Amino acid sequence: MNNCNYSILIDVNNQQKSSPKNIIMGLIIAVVIIGLWLVSLAVLLCINTEIYPLWLILIAIFWQMFLFTGLFITAHDAIHGSVFAQNKKINHWIGSLAVFLYCFLSYPELVKKHWLHHHHPASELDPDYHDGKRTNGILWYLYFMKRYWTWNQFIGMTIVLYLSKFLFHISSINFCLFWIIPLVLSSMQLFYFGTFLPHREPEDGYVHPHCAQSLALPVFLSFLTCYHFGYHQEHHEYPHVPWWQLPKVYQQKVLRYCDP
Repeated sequence: MNNCNYSILIDVNNQQKSSPKNIIMGLIIAVVIIGLWLVSLAVLLCINTEIYPLWLILIAIFWQMFLFTGLFITAHDAIHGSVFAQNKKINHWIGSLAVFLYCFLSYPELVKKHWLHHHHPASELDPDYHDGKRTNGILWYLYFMKRYWTWNQFIGMTIVLYLSKFLFHISSINFCLFWIIPLVLSSMQLFYFGTFLPHREPEDGYVHPHCAQSLALPVFLSFLTCYHFGYHQEHHEYPHVPWWQLPKVYQQKVLRYCDP
């Protein structure tokens, strides 16, 4: 039975308020992720890749991928007001910065599309969902990217490439290894663990009102896969809970269901 074919409206004013400690923690975590991404990228773009073994280069690529994903998750939390709930302007400024650094995305456009996803999950109004034809992972991913990719991203990446090469003499190889490839891998990571697995329709149809299911992963593995985005049903039920608190919500829910 599919219970998802209706708009799910969330009254953000009735959400439980975060404690002062959580408010500050959200801001600190966002600043750390953005700072790590900037420092890591600056270092990796300047290294001589020829003197390092392949396995170390691969680790650096996946490390940078993980930080790219962190940028997007930070912007995602800002959309839900959980980066710095005490000040909306700062919260959304951080979200705008994170998504711009991620790939020159428009934060207002992302906000609009993401709330459509929450209000109309797994429907024709959901910009993250497939079109009914491209249901396998690869085609769905390409369709997903087509709806978010614009010429702004291409132009932005081209400008950065030429500026980095001619002004800062950064190798095109470094640019591809530590910017382009991690960015593409990050988009795949976000799609697979944040859209495809949580929102693909089960054989018996959707059973949850948010058309989402969570991935039953240990906390550390959940963090590595996609910053706990796999606890997706909990995210849709409590959208203003920041990513780093989703394991607690998930575990409380599991314990509640396990109680006799």
